[in-house]
Amino acid sequence: MEEVTENKAKRGLTLVYTGDGKGKTTAALGLAVRAAGRGKRVLMIQFIKSPDRTYGEKITFEKLGIEIVQTGVGFTWTKTPEEHREALKTAWALTKEKVQFGGYDVVILDELNNALAIDKFPIDDVLPLTEVLELIQQRPKGMHLVVTGRSAKEEIIECADLVTEMKPVKHYYNEGIPAVKGIEF
Repeated sequence: MEEVTENKAKRGLTLVYTGDGKGKTTAALGLAVRAAGRGKRVLMIQFIKSPDRTYGEKITFEKLGIEIVQTGVGFTWTKTPEEHREALKTAWALTKEKVQFGGYDVVILDELNNALAIDKFPIDDVLPLTEVLELIQQRPKGMHLVVTGRSAKEEIIECADLVTEMKPVKHYYNEGIPAVKGIEF
């Protein structure tokens, strides 16, 4: 019995933060800081956020030595479908390469759920759900994966070890307060 418990403790976990409430990326950022503090090698790949904008997490992660890569071009309404498709294709190729490399203890796939939920244009040929599931199941032993974003696919939820759904109860957006620097970005 001890051996099974020890093996389970050493296997990598899949954690999913989803839902319509605020805090999915924030939870993953906190986990990244905690893991780095314990000497873990952490990588965060952001599927929607663009390297053309400045985000607080990128500034902080660079100071802490946590690798972060922004591969997106912004929200779906800000660019053409072709620009998004190309960005997703590039992001997915990078993700496969980095995960298969196996040099990380924790890999965060930020807003991957959002990307997989795009239905305004086809994405399955550049970001196939079947490949995402294979990557989760066949990643290097001991590697933890964190997947964030709204609208997590049922298949992602099924293969996760932990799923937390963020639920909005009250939000200042409803009072007309826009995104706050240092809180949302």
